[in-house]
Amino acid sequence: LDDKDLMTLATSDEVMKLSRRDMPYAISKKIHGATTVSATMIMAQMAGIKVFATGGIGGVHRGAETSFDISRDLREFETADVLVVTAGAKAILDLPKTLEVLETNGVEVIGYQTDLFPAFYSRESDLKVPLRLDSPEAVAALMAAKWTMGLRGGIILANPIPETDQISKEEIDQVIDQAIRNAKTDGISGKETTPYLLKTIVQMTEGKSLKANLALVRNNARLAALVAKAYARHQETV
Repeated sequence: LDDKDLMTLATSDEVMKLSRRDMPYAISKKIHGATTVSATMIMAQMAGIKVFATGGIGGVHRGAETSFDISRDLREFETADVLVVTAGAKAILDLPKTLEVLETNGVEVIGYQTDLFPAFYSRESDLKVPLRLDSPEAVAALMAAKWTMGLRGGIILANPIPETDQISKEEIDQVIDQAIRNAKTDGISGKETTPYLLKTIVQMTEGKSLKANLALVRNNARLAALVAKAYARHQETV
């Protein structure tokens, strides 16, 4: 895909966003949909898949103290025994509140070779990760220990975007703040907030944020493959 194709794909409104509540509808209607992290975790659990990669997880939206807008992703981590490799939560969210909810829900948040929680487009936020591991083998050992103990729920492996592909926190924060103001002006809320903001950010950065998004997804996929192989080897020795 060239830059024009990527921009068209990122700003398309033709594909339905699917979370837990939307999956039966989409399947019964036989329509296309793009799964959220929560929906992907459900399907991975059904298929016996223990590791998958995404871009960024959903979380607590800014202003959630009045809107109560919290992603279903955080709830799914309570029950689905799946490790998700992610470049942190989406930068449009309230990251401190997101980490607080994850802590309350007992979800392991592991920094991969980092002590700071990644901020999606940027390698670092000013928030520390509660746990750190530095190799796929160490991650696999934690996965086995958790689920062997009968402790249900997912694991977050926070993997920073490659340094050469990141957008500085100062630069992207200005864009995000403007996109949020635009959303309020346009009356966007609830389920439509995240797609609207991400599309607006792509447009405002002239595709730079989309290129960063693709780079971090590839980076996460590489790490997820290494972790999956390490976990498979670990299970063979048990």
